Amino acid sequence: MDNILSRILGKRGIKDVSELAPEEKGTFEEWKKILETEQVGPETLLEFCTGQLGIIEAQFGDVNNSDEKVRRLVLLHSVYASIRNLINSPKAEREALITYLTGLL
Repeated sequence: MDNILSRILGKRGIKDVSELAPEEKGTFEEWKKILETEQVGPETLLEFCTGQLGIIEAQFGDVNNSDEKVRRLVLLHSVYASIRNLINSPKAEREALITYLTGLL
């Protein structure tokens, strides 16, 4: 556990995370994850983009969206999809090359 989180729990008189209420425990785990993360890697970015695409696609179904909002959603969808494709393309290229080279055996 991170030192700063340990000190905060100690200041509140809490000896173990199990003593926290469920919502406090969720917040604690979120803070712990943030403090333990050194850098955002491609997997984290891919997960974020995929989540954003899901949110955007859900909003496409709303028939009450203004034309302006639909244009903005299309633009955002394009950006997140492009980032996701950029992250996935080296993996797809590698798999295609492996398949090709395996076929040469």
